[in-house]
Amino acid sequence: MFSKMKKRKKAQLPFRLNILFFIVFLLFSALVLQLGVVQILNGEAFQAEIDRTTNDTTAVSVPRGKMYDRNGDLIVGNDAEYAITYTPEKGIQAEDRLEVAENLSEYISMDSEEHLDGVTERNKQEYWYLKNTEEAESLMSQEETEEMDDGEAYNEMLDRIDEDELNDFSKQQLEVIAIKKEMDKAQALTPQVIKNDDVTPEEFARVSARLDELPGVNATTDWNREYPYEETFRDFAGSITSQSQGIPADQEDYYLSRGYSRNDRVGNSGLEEQYESVLRGRKEKIQYTTNNDGTVVDSDVVVEGQRGKDLVLTIDMELQQELDSIIREEMQTAISEYPNENENLENAMAVVMDPDTGEILAASGQQYDHDENEFSNTGTANLYNANAPGSSIKGATVLAGYHSDVIEPGQQFYDEPIKIKGTEEMSSWQNLGLVNDYQALEQSSNVYMFYIAMRMGGEYNYQRNQPIDINYDTFQELRNYFGQFGLGVRTGIDYPYESTGYVGANPDAGNLLHFSIGQYDSYTTMQLAQYVSTIANDGYRVRPHFMKEIRNPVPHDEGLGPVYKSHNTEVMNRVQMSDSEIERVQEGFRRVFQEPNGTASKHFADKPYDAAGKTGTAEYDIFEDGEVVASTENSSLVGYAPYDDPEVAFAVMVPHTGKGSDHPINHNIGKGILDAYFDSENDEDEDEEE
Repeated sequence: MFSKMKKRKKAQLPFRLNILFFIVFLLFSALVLQLGVVQILNGEAFQAEIDRTTNDTTAVSVPRGKMYDRNGDLIVGNDAEYAITYTPEKGIQAEDRLEVAENLSEYISMDSEEHLDGVTERNKQEYWYLKNTEEAESLMSQEETEEMDDGEAYNEMLDRIDEDELNDFSKQQLEVIAIKKEMDKAQALTPQVIKNDDVTPEEFARVSARLDELPGVNATTDWNREYPYEETFRDFAGSITSQSQGIPADQEDYYLSRGYSRNDRVGNSGLEEQYESVLRGRKEKIQYTTNNDGTVVDSDVVVEGQRGKDLVLTIDMELQQELDSIIREEMQTAISEYPNENENLENAMAVVMDPDTGEILAASGQQYDHDENEFSNTGTANLYNANAPGSSIKGATVLAGYHSDVIEPGQQFYDEPIKIKGTEEMSSWQNLGLVNDYQALEQSSNVYMFYIAMRMGGEYNYQRNQPIDINYDTFQELRNYFGQFGLGVRTGIDYPYESTGYVGANPDAGNLLHFSIGQYDSYTTMQLAQYVSTIANDGYRVRPHFMKEIRNPVPHDEGLGPVYKSHNTEVMNRVQMSDSEIERVQEGFRRVFQEPNGTASKHFADKPYDAAGKTGTAEYDIFEDGEVVASTENSSLVGYAPYDDPEVAFAVMVPHTGKGSDHPINHNIGKGILDAYFDSENDEDEDEEE
């Protein structure tokens, strides 16, 4: 029996082992099956995850568009130059950048005053930290570090670095810091210029030969603005930021939303700013493929770059140079021959424009430094500086009188001194007797304008040395009339900023009379040019402009490309006065320049171009600490020619000339402008005949 039981146990043992082996077999089979699914069915997907890459698109800046004058002469161009750039890969660390900076400092020089002075205390602290990390971290206890976030702890650590450590850097170390400072500005996969000023051929060659030692560094070409005419018209052309300045911080959102990078160069004044969207060009877009550790494995240009479009300006650079020279010569003559009378003469401005189209042909401002005995260009003063012009605005006063029905064509007044009770006596430059509207303009009668102003204010019964009762709304009424000509309002010129002038203070009866002769409100020279152009143009006020055409760029910069856009003449308004009334003022302006009694006739009557216009003188007191230290005059002149078919209009403003000066600086500048313009026209006609 015992032997039977033993045999039964021996029989059961293999059966159990078989079940166990079978289960193990099933488990291994399931494992093999799962491995097969992973390797065969999902293998590519998992391998792709392992080899996963990222595509990033970076925009690279292109050269700006150029500026040409109306004759195709280059005013602002691009000068190619060597440049050293740095393009960091994604995830690059500060230690890596420092190593590249140290290596790069062996091959380029960054020891200029500009670069070394630009190294800040923060830059020095960060450099010292990277070179002495353990010592820097020991400056703070663990408890202090745990109480702060990472940023706060890092800043506190830098602040605790001993100043003696920061003041002990060698010149070579400061160069490294200057290089790293520029490298730190670079965004991932975006080129940052490290140096583009005065990169020598030797530096360029050394870096080019060692690019494999300098990851992210490249030796390439860059551009800077060039000015073939040097300072002539340069202040109007404007300026651009440097790459280190980049986009203005206060306009960051504006530029970034339009595809700019923080280190992009942008126009920050003048026409560079006005036409930034035209001149900037289309950036080249490069798609970089990077793997998991940020290494670039491939790149491809997905959008070809194109430099900015070109501006053809309305300016004639030959006339512009002539105008600069005329103003300087006349200022120098006035100051040297009449030094006592012109000790406060520092500025003179002039604008020359086509009255039919609004094209600015030339615009100049010159500033004289009496101490240094030298001139500088301040052409934009024509837009920014406002001055009382005096009698040159009397054409607008007469037309306001016509339209408000306080005078009629041919109206006469007796020109003798006006005395309002409580005010000083006011008169014309001499007692002119009985004058009509023609004669009032021809001989520049102040008294005639006073009667217009008083009547517009409701006073028709002026009695000498008696008070007058005026409606003070007349100030605004007169401004509304003047505004139709561009006086006291924006001219609409294509330029970033312009002054609308200044409104006089203390609106009383006496100042209303001053207002009517241009000695209360003040205006810019550009406004005066638009005003006289409106009269020359039969009452049509056109928008002045610098841009004549926008041209598409051409390959290899071979001249001007096809026209992208042209500036059409834009009429802003037509003054309310009738044709016959405007013609009377035009005739009065003709008499000023051509009739024997005209205030400018001795300068223009014998000229072949039949000019017309109006002279102006405004008394001006210079104050210091509330006291008058000098009594001077502003001398102005507006005009156009030829009288019967105007081609050119101009305005001249010379503030702070000597009171009663014998030097007719405003007349001489105006005469020089028309002489230069018509001499140039005659030269062109002769060339065409040949």
